[in-house]
Amino acid sequence: MFFTKTAIAASGFAALSHAHILMNTPKIFTTPAAQNGPLLPDGSNFPCQAAGGVYNANGFTNVMPLGSTQPLKFTGTAVHGGGSCQISITYDTAPTKNSVWKVIHSIEGGCPAKNTPGNLGNDPTAPVPFDYSFPIPDDIPTGNATVAWTWLNKIGNREFYMNCAPVTLTGTGGDKSNWESLPDMVVANIAPANGCVTVEGQDYAYPNPGKSVDIFASGALSPLGANCGAAASPASGSGGSGGSGGSGSSAPTTAAAAPPSPSTTLAGGVFIEPSPTKSAASPPAATTQPAAAQPVASQPSTPKPPAAQSPAVQPPAAQPSPTQPAAQPAPSTSGGGGTSGAFAAGAACSPEGQWNCIGGTSFQRCGSGAWSAVQALAAGTSCTAGQSAAINIVATKARRVAVPFRA
Repeated sequence: MFFTKTAIAASGFAALSHAHILMNTPKIFTTPAAQNGPLLPDGSNFPCQAAGGVYNANGFTNVMPLGSTQPLKFTGTAVHGGGSCQISITYDTAPTKNSVWKVIHSIEGGCPAKNTPGNLGNDPTAPVPFDYSFPIPDDIPTGNATVAWTWLNKIGNREFYMNCAPVTLTGTGGDKSNWESLPDMVVANIAPANGCVTVEGQDYAYPNPGKSVDIFASGALSPLGANCGAAASPASGSGGSGGSGGSGSSAPTTAAAAPPSPSTTLAGGVFIEPSPTKSAASPPAATTQPAAAQPVASQPSTPKPPAAQSPAVQPPAAQPSPTQPAAQPAPSTSGGGGTSGAFAAGAACSPEGQWNCIGGTSFQRCGSGAWSAVQALAAGTSCTAGQSAAINIVATKARRVAVPFRA
């Protein structure tokens, strides 16, 4: 009896010591079995923790209308000080290592916990008290797909977390090229990452976070290294490699029964549950919106930036040449805390995702056609001054940071 109680107690402590974070909304696949830990360092269960490549949702799917805003929620308390997360999508319904994942939303810092120096406790079943959301683009194809949440933890071992959920995208489908033009998902700290390794204790800035970005960092963001990717080119060559069975049949460019108005959508978190007689069948996209679900006004996906400068609104002054340059203004010396090479926050910029290292100690990035505010690099690091598609961060002084929370 003593041995039995001891074994049970030991197994309980082991479960807590390995407790991490699990995405609970959107609802993830039932197979592979839900795991709240990171992917294996050798990458054998990448993607989606599916070591055997078998996926099963027991007939349900997460219904996500194009242009809607979806909730993102987590379970667990080992939040490792937060970190940075991405939401990505593939049209492969059973993703493999060759699947192409495109980013639709990035959270830089404060994910899956905001302003949290370590962990929130040791209860793996407790809900994370921070809620997030992400938009579904309104111009990508409809059909069956897979959404992934990935996480680069701030504190603890260098790990990579990934949970996946089956989704059905509804509405008036857009062109596949719109999905292909989205940034590639960042993979770090595991074998398929091509040398991309994060530095502990930082809130990470993604090389190309896309147009939809939330920044919840409590301090300066630390750009990922050059091995972690660069700004996506307009014509990405990766689209063809993701063309397994899912991307051809489940991503039509037009919907057979489009709703009359794209401004109303199903509330986030709506599931299609299997019928008693057809539990193994995949639900058809055209019948995925149950009439009982209450529609709510959707939040449209990130709008396209307005035109640069319209000649029609120029003041009727005596200036003979009204063609003001719409290109990047000359770098100022006032935006970067006294350092030269900085652009004013909000100034027009191109190309999308371009980095600007200022004096080796701070940086800014081009996003949605405008420069961000200047942000300082983490202490002990520096970058190569100037503009580039990928910023090169190097350590200038070796130092150790005592970390009291480690799973």
